[in-house]
Amino acid sequence: MMNEIIQLPADFKAKENCLKDKVILVTGTGDGIGKCAAKTYASYGATVILLSKTEKKIIDVYDEIVEAGHPQPAIITMNLEKASADDYAGLAQTIENEFGQLDGLLHNVAMFEGLSPIAQFDPEIWERTVKINLHAPFLLTQAMLPLLNKAKDASLIFTSSGVAHKGRAYWGAYGVTKAAGDNLMGILADELEVETNIRVNSIDPGRVRTRMRALAYPGEDPMTVPAPEEIMDSYVYLMSKDSKDVNGKILSCKINKNK
Repeated sequence: MMNEIIQLPADFKAKENCLKDKVILVTGTGDGIGKCAAKTYASYGATVILLSKTEKKIIDVYDEIVEAGHPQPAIITMNLEKASADDYAGLAQTIENEFGQLDGLLHNVAMFEGLSPIAQFDPEIWERTVKINLHAPFLLTQAMLPLLNKAKDASLIFTSSGVAHKGRAYWGAYGVTKAAGDNLMGILADELEVETNIRVNSIDPGRVRTRMRALAYPGEDPMTVPAPEEIMDSYVYLMSKDSKDVNGKILSCKINKNK
């Protein structure tokens, strides 16, 4: 059965410090949605672990969070394409040693190298996309589950896409991995629903003003597309106690800029 797609509750309003004392790991925090989500979580009181391949980008995000007076974040540089199960296990141990807990994990990082028909799809790009978009979230989740399971209220969030719900021409490995990611989310939600405090859901950001969007739609006026800041209520909702009874769902963030 397909995972149910839901909308943000119309009456949701994030409470001040609703993420206070939580430790949240966010992947792909160098720019776009990941950067915005990390800053947003910090603004609601969370200690954010910034994970990215490029140190310079996350240092800038780190500085912005500190300068805003929010809890001091942590920086982790890791190449998810090349990381092994042992690397993720080491990361989990580091987080436990430094923080003693992990309350949330947002799988945000993704690889997309442009549209291409399957008949001409570069096998190397296919393999790299599968590693980053699917294999890495599997390994990272597996490594972090024991830590998340210790939390009183833990949230595990995957990032979905409109092309995950129905096959669409030219989306190739990205579309395949996003569909598989939704399936992985559903499997985990079903497995963890009993005897754990971990809820597992996905977010479909919809049309958002990011580098990836510009690559897929180069002729689109970016000002007609919502900025990442405009969808952050959904990210806070799924990470906060307000969504404690939500499990195995895909939260759609679709916004029509023309309205």
